[in-house]
Amino acid sequence: MAQHSKGPRVVIVGLGVVGAAVADELVLRGWTDVSVVEQGPLFETGGSSSHAPGFVFQTSPNRAMTQLAQRTLDKLDGLDVNGEWVSKRVGGIELASTEARLHELRRRLGLAQACGVPAELISPEQIAALWPGLDTSSLLGGLHTPTDAVVKGVRAVEFQARRAQAGGARLLPWTRVSAVHTTGSKVTGVEIRPVEAHGTGPGATQTLPADIVLLCTGLWGPGMARDQLGIALPMLPVEHGFGFSLPSPTGVDAATEVVKPMLRHQDFAMYLREWGDRIAVGAYEHRPLPVAPEQIAGAEDFARTGIHPAVHPFTAEDFAPTWAEAQRLLPGLVGSGEGLAELDTARSFNGIFSFTPDGGPLLGPVPGTAGLWMAQSVWVTQSAGVAQVMADWMTTGDPGIDTHSLDLSRFDPAVVSSRWAREQGEESYDEVYDVIHPKASTLKMRGLRSSAFHSRHRDLGAVFESAAGWERPLWFESNQSLGEAHLGDQPLPDRDAWSARHWSPIVAREARHLREHVGLVDMSSLPRLQLHSAGPSTDDDAAAHSAADPSAHGATGFLLDLHARGLLSRRPSKAVGGIVYALLLDERGGVLSDITLARTGPQSYHLGINGPLDTAWLQARIAEHHSATEDGVQLTDATTGACGLGLWGPQARTVLQSLVEEDLADEHFKFYRARQLRVAGVPVLALRLSYVGELGWELYAPAEFGGFLWDALNQAGQAQQIRPVGRRAFESLRLEKGFRLWGVDMTREHTPLEAGVAFAVAGEAAEKLAALGRTESVPLEPGPLEPGPLEPGPLEPGPLEPGPLEPGATASGTVVPRRRLQCLVLQDPARVVLGHEPVFAPDGAEPLGYVTSADQGYTVGESIAYAWLEGAAHSIGDPVEIEYFGERLAAVLAAEPRFDPRGTRMRG
Repeated sequence: MAQHSKGPRVVIVGLGVVGAAVADELVLRGWTDVSVVEQGPLFETGGSSSHAPGFVFQTSPNRAMTQLAQRTLDKLDGLDVNGEWVSKRVGGIELASTEARLHELRRRLGLAQACGVPAELISPEQIAALWPGLDTSSLLGGLHTPTDAVVKGVRAVEFQARRAQAGGARLLPWTRVSAVHTTGSKVTGVEIRPVEAHGTGPGATQTLPADIVLLCTGLWGPGMARDQLGIALPMLPVEHGFGFSLPSPTGVDAATEVVKPMLRHQDFAMYLREWGDRIAVGAYEHRPLPVAPEQIAGAEDFARTGIHPAVHPFTAEDFAPTWAEAQRLLPGLVGSGEGLAELDTARSFNGIFSFTPDGGPLLGPVPGTAGLWMAQSVWVTQSAGVAQVMADWMTTGDPGIDTHSLDLSRFDPAVVSSRWAREQGEESYDEVYDVIHPKASTLKMRGLRSSAFHSRHRDLGAVFESAAGWERPLWFESNQSLGEAHLGDQPLPDRDAWSARHWSPIVAREARHLREHVGLVDMSSLPRLQLHSAGPSTDDDAAAHSAADPSAHGATGFLLDLHARGLLSRRPSKAVGGIVYALLLDERGGVLSDITLARTGPQSYHLGINGPLDTAWLQARIAEHHSATEDGVQLTDATTGACGLGLWGPQARTVLQSLVEEDLADEHFKFYRARQLRVAGVPVLALRLSYVGELGWELYAPAEFGGFLWDALNQAGQAQQIRPVGRRAFESLRLEKGFRLWGVDMTREHTPLEAGVAFAVAGEAAEKLAALGRTESVPLEPGPLEPGPLEPGPLEPGPLEPGPLEPGATASGTVVPRRRLQCLVLQDPARVVLGHEPVFAPDGAEPLGYVTSADQGYTVGESIAYAWLEGAAHSIGDPVEIEYFGERLAAVLAAEPRFDPRGTRMRG
């Protein structure tokens, strides 16, 4: 990379609200060799930013999206362009006209509180006071968020672009990027040419050299990615109706534009606000209107006609129901006399916005091409916040917030296609204002991926969810016969209606049955990789585990190098057959993921990972490793074409032993060991692991053997009462054991110590974290913890791990962190929370933190919640309150894990 006093050479493609903001942020950080290539004119470029209505409601079920919106408004506060305001915090009101919506607003109030967004539930009378002229007769209440704002997209672009330009950035309007150039797997620049306009003919092309290229191409992104990069972006541009009333005497002039709060009327999938002497109304009620790349006008058309490519003709028939409701809500819009307004169809239009399968943006480095980045599908709401994250990420390697729900690599490449992006994008559009349950699953393209056991599951009455395209059983109706459902030793109480969705009392039966007998859990959808290389063994323990030893090479050398750099928390096992639980860490000690490394050969490893983000990260590290060595390290998918089962429970050994010739006694097949077995003749990789805290194995085999393997295990386990067990019971059992779920309980924002997984850090990684000052209390182990009797399993305290430090307590060289993931037990075991709820001190006004994972622990008889709590002064037994739909539920801080603290059952 060409480094000089101005930083690397950066080319940003697109000067919309994201591209302009990133240019500004890079210049503010000292990177001034920035060129922004825009195919349209400066500032009002013709993309989505140029027509965006500018509604910035900060609260989202996604914590990162809320943070980005907060940062956006914080940056734009008080700015102006030629005396015209950029952002105005008029506040927002979400209206409820049904009991279901009012119930949802209570949940959204909790989401706002958990993220520090000022909010309150208000009555219809209070709504009327804030919005004179609004008919509140059908309303039951509303959620008022006084710091939400209107942002003028074009002004935001202009302010940030001009400031970037003043700091040294170069703006290139009416210039098209016709190719992205690479050498090997590294970006080297872009090919540009002037936009043809007014019969000028094609201009000469030239190359703009670059060390970094950032694509902020908005609705043109899918077409550019397809044509120039050969990749499918999981993103769909969709038309969205936006109407204006005719002028009326509102008393608001064009310069002021808006005084009253923005309104969301989600029961009718619409929003509205003042727009000077007009009312502007947006509609999500109509059918999805997807836009293919070929249907988006090019820059030449824009130059010739002056019509923004992101603006399509208004479809009045789609807008009609929304306008009728707007007229009912605002009687002044009926239009029956002088001074009353009607719809201005000439000014109204269908604007194009981008939607992804989960509603989040697509941010980060493009896998496989060093120096190539994207920031796609970003709305004005998160724009400046996204730019800050991108600038930090590009300049320091640390985005500063948890990005796992924002990263463009989060979707499994195995399922991403143009059809998948279209159907998922249409669903995302259709559900923008729907009440979406956190456990809900997509209804699109169901059955895209199914395991080798799917027909057996269906025959057993499985109720499925979809995850990364996989059909996964949640529970089995056939298990209704397992007797009365219990919570501990008491009959299972009824749940409230919300927590009872996507759930069944059968879940409690399955959890208890696995704990008492034996269960089969389909693990086929667990992402797995094979890391391997050719060449001689590095089996010599001393050599293989000396990070400075030049003889360490291949796959093992790669893992040792990651550990030496502090990026892998523990060394791989010395011996073939050993398994290590480890963390992937960023340069600042944040937890990027947790993985299992099973050493299947001198230079081969079976990796259990969390998803495509891990794959992309490992591939990038391998590329770095290859640039410094000649090792032929390869990473291949081990999930596709395979199947997997978790066989767990006190009778698991008895069942499996009857199908294999090898002795499975503990002294012959220890905990955290891997072996190749023939199970009823089926070739199986058996990993003695347990995510549920019971004796058992994960069993992986080629998919073509799946049906036979399932039948053999079920037949062999009849005397032991073997039963299938779904994901809901699996989740409850892992909570009873205190096992963390990456992406929910811990992310890159958290250190191992804060997350309660410091036991998984050793050696050079521990030394680096201590040097960074992020985990002073991590013990510097003299060597790796080898699997066996002294091996803590995932999150499992053992003889070498005393368990979570009591707040305020210190050990040698320890410091209690300022925040920690804490186990909470609700006072009433019948009450269940689901995640994202704020946690308060008793009668407290400001939240202490928020819930991550929660469920009932059916076999321990408790309702368990894990929560991030700020401050060190929290002790076991301290009371707290969790706010759930406006109700404070009493809970206490509890020691963890709640089940089998010494882990004797899974080591048995």
